[in-house]
Amino acid sequence: MPNKLTQDAVLFCNKGAKTSILKVTSQSFCRAANKLVATEKDKQPEINIPNFWSCSITQSSCNPAPIKWKKTAEKDAINNFKILTDASTCQCATGGKITVQYKGHDEIHEIN
Repeated sequence: MPNKLTQDAVLFCNKGAKTSILKVTSQSFCRAANKLVATEKDKQPEINIPNFWSCSITQSSCNPAPIKWKKTAEKDAINNFKILTDASTCQCATGGKITVQYKGHDEIHEIN
């Protein structure tokens, strides 16, 4: 079962040079392990998804361009936005694929 993503989840882009830390701004009241739960709305470049340092496609600094989160929770939502899980991925308009390396918390909060 997938686990909810929270503030401080570690993200990885297969075209980036470093990992990035997710910041949740889509909501301020739903928590797991005392951290804000992430939703599909958390995809703003440099606000929710900081850059991955450099991009192997452009051969220059990374300018994240997230398109849409996929593999979100099927049934769970916050403010009508689907919850992100450790299985979620996000395509970058530049060509990279953003995946989750760490869900952001140590407690298990499974999504049914």
